[in-house]
Amino acid sequence: MLKIAFDPIYAHSLPPGHRFPMAKYELLPQQLMYEGTVEEENFFRTDEIALETVLAVHDAAYVKRLRALELTKREQRVTGFPHNEQLIEREFKIMEGTRQCVIYALEYGVAMNIAGGTHHAFSNRGEGFCLLNDQAIAARWAIDQGIAKKILIIDLDVHQGNGTAEIFADTPEIFTFSVHGKHNYPLKKEKSDLDVAVEDGIRDKEYLYLVERHLEELLAKVEPDFLFYQCGVDILKTDKLGRLGVSIEGCKRRDEIVFELAKKNHLPIVCSMGGGYSPQLKNIIEAHANTYRTAQHIYF
Repeated sequence: MLKIAFDPIYAHSLPPGHRFPMAKYELLPQQLMYEGTVEEENFFRTDEIALETVLAVHDAAYVKRLRALELTKREQRVTGFPHNEQLIEREFKIMEGTRQCVIYALEYGVAMNIAGGTHHAFSNRGEGFCLLNDQAIAARWAIDQGIAKKILIIDLDVHQGNGTAEIFADTPEIFTFSVHGKHNYPLKKEKSDLDVAVEDGIRDKEYLYLVERHLEELLAKVEPDFLFYQCGVDILKTDKLGRLGVSIEGCKRRDEIVFELAKKNHLPIVCSMGGGYSPQLKNIIEAHANTYRTAQHIYF
């Protein structure tokens, strides 16, 4: 069964001016159930993640200030939205969702978080709509629990996973791989274990070739026993922030490549949704829904 972390407080925790780009968190589950891709039993809700699990990755002083709503106005602006108690609760539930997905992925091969993909959260600060780094926390937990010995984080959001790269800069058991826009945010890139920076306007054929070639090579070289996948859809040519030229069909094929290789190599995979900022919400929902449809088709 495809297990999907979801909690309805995702969008409601944000002020009205920030709700449009976050509406996908509520609309996507509705679309997937309406079309019959999944049923209500596929979704699970979580409590907040244990503090010690977060502190295995994030600086204690930063986490304490975050929970106490003590970040400055400037720090809050860098994260992308003003902070409140519900927003922080949301963040800790997202982290727990991705952690629980690790357990479900071991059982079913794949598990997904409707939110997450918060790859711009550094060990000691947040930025770019990310306060804590869900995949970093879950990956660290999986290593510490002996669930995995070598993890490959596949980040295919249009923006480099700079926070993830910083967190695992000196962690040989966790390999970070990011394919992102060369000229896109963040202006200052961190150093992933492998960065593939693509030019503005790249089309399906070239983009998919790069993803598949590098991923096949990494699976052979790194020999991971567990995968995380940041499956942002801001690579679309319709995305107002992405600057790439990938079609919805190309984005779907990207997901197929990742899932097919994961299943072929018997590697559990946890997916977090990541970014998507097309002006028309229907394009965002359709692209994200394709990721879930593809996982359901390949695994179940």
